[in-house]
Amino acid sequence: MTLDRLEALEPEPEEVLTAELVVSDDVLVKAFALGPDAELSPHEHGDSTNVFHVLRGTVTVIQGTEEEAIEAPGVVHHDRGVIHGARNDTDDVAVFTASLCPMPGSD
Repeated sequence: MTLDRLEALEPEPEEVLTAELVVSDDVLVKAFALGPDAELSPHEHGDSTNVFHVLRGTVTVIQGTEEEAIEAPGVVHHDRGVIHGARNDTDDVAVFTASLCPMPGSD
């Protein structure tokens, strides 16, 4: 699969658009496009490791009580159970994928 379809994700300011890229019994890969000033609220996955791959723009990654601006190309690892989120503090669209393994809810 190519990531060409991510180019079609053009969110408005404060809007988050998503697309599922891979869904299997043991992994989920989901794309997120953040418009300017958009935020993926902090949350956690108690049973899954989550890895962000920043593909376009700059994403402010929230991890616990810390924040860091990550420019494309960038990778951020979130351990199981760590609260994490993402925000776009720029005037451009930011795109990243989140890979969760094992698939949330799988046993």
